[in-house]
Amino acid sequence: MSRVGFILKPDKSRAGVLLDDLVPWVRGQGHTAVVTTEDQVGPAGAEIVPDDQLAEACDLVVVLGGDGTMLRAARLVADAGRPVLGINLGQLGFLTGFAPEEARASLTAALAGQLAISERMRLAVTFQRTGGAPPIALTALNDAVIHQGAMARLVEIIVHIDGELVADYRADGLIVATPTGSTAYNMAAGGPILIPGQAAMALTPICAHSLTNRPLVVPARSKIRFQLSEESRGVVLTVDGQWAHSFGPGDVAEMTSAAMPLRLFAAKKSYFDIMRDKLHWGLRSDRRAR
Repeated sequence: MSRVGFILKPDKSRAGVLLDDLVPWVRGQGHTAVVTTEDQVGPAGAEIVPDDQLAEACDLVVVLGGDGTMLRAARLVADAGRPVLGINLGQLGFLTGFAPEEARASLTAALAGQLAISERMRLAVTFQRTGGAPPIALTALNDAVIHQGAMARLVEIIVHIDGELVADYRADGLIVATPTGSTAYNMAAGGPILIPGQAAMALTPICAHSLTNRPLVVPARSKIRFQLSEESRGVVLTVDGQWAHSFGPGDVAEMTSAAMPLRLFAAKKSYFDIMRDKLHWGLRSDRRAR
């Protein structure tokens, strides 16, 4: 018997319908279904646990949603090594690789050990406020970003890698992305695409003032350190777009690879199949129009 956890996208209209189908089916196969109190659902026969207990309460997790819901799942269960199966109910679905009509078949294969697992590197982010407050430790599946807040002005960010000064960037901000996150904000800002499985991070300036400030590919085990000039104000640090905090002079943010990756059940499509399907990668404009 396996314990199957479910995480739902915030808009539960489609996810709730699919959950109501899957929970009795999972129980009928002799397994236990687990949902979280934070998702505010209570299908008959399912166990309900708080978010912070989900990893210990299940053997694998099913995400019913899109890539944003997968980011939440990674935060909850990746450190415990629980594998995650993504059923796409979102827009792009880079990380949720299975269609709703494939939910039963893919979950059957996952429970039987017949699906390959892709290990996705994550970032370990440490945020140290000035004044001696305890550091805040976070993880990111996609990226950590330092950027201007409400004011449209340049930020001066001092970057060190493994203790060596790289540059004083004058830009709208800086992105540190994993290979998984390289096709998100990083790609939109002109950063490199890193194929999942590479042990690397992308360091990409956002609208840099100098044309010579180009994106960098950094070894995964390196430590990237961000600080601000004394003149910088109104700056924000965001992690996976789901956590944000003001970032001021004297504060320090450090990023390196996390100890545990996200273990993601791989879809049948290859990475480049997904790129062609989702981003029309390498297709001529006349073929996209058809």
